[in-house]
Amino acid sequence: MIPDHVSRAIDEALAMLPARMSTPEARVMLYAIGLQESRFQNRRQLIKRGGELVPAGPAKGYWQFERMGGCHGVVHHDASRYWMHGVCAARGVAFNATAVWHALERDDVLAAAAARLLLFTDPRRLPDLGNARDAWNLYIRTWRPGQPHRQTWDALYGEALEA
Repeated sequence: MIPDHVSRAIDEALAMLPARMSTPEARVMLYAIGLQESRFQNRRQLIKRGGELVPAGPAKGYWQFERMGGCHGVVHHDASRYWMHGVCAARGVAFNATAVWHALERDDVLAAAAARLLLFTDPRRLPDLGNARDAWNLYIRTWRPGQPHRQTWDALYGEALEA
């Protein structure tokens, strides 16, 4: 299930971006990737330390952006930087990868906007609704996860599609 506060954050983020970025396909991708990355439970990547999982990994926000990965990408990519600059200004965040990375842990609207803009950097159109295979391929191309878990994607994508 998608938490209400996440849906509201996505609504607010999409309202800050051009209307053409606010589509059912975009929303499903945001839900699916958030579920895949964090289950919308952790705003900091969990890593094993001393035999237990602790929130101390390099990725932040529900969509798990690393400072020199997704954060750097949305701040510098030709397709996203203009829009990301506006989002940062509206959210009171300096327009650089480090400031964005730090803010992602406490600002779900910023995180949702960054996630949508990272999808926007991909030159291909968003996958049609229900096309879990192409959605997975888009996720792999844009997020470039270190340890992708293909076995969980279809069910999580289905949950996103239902939402």
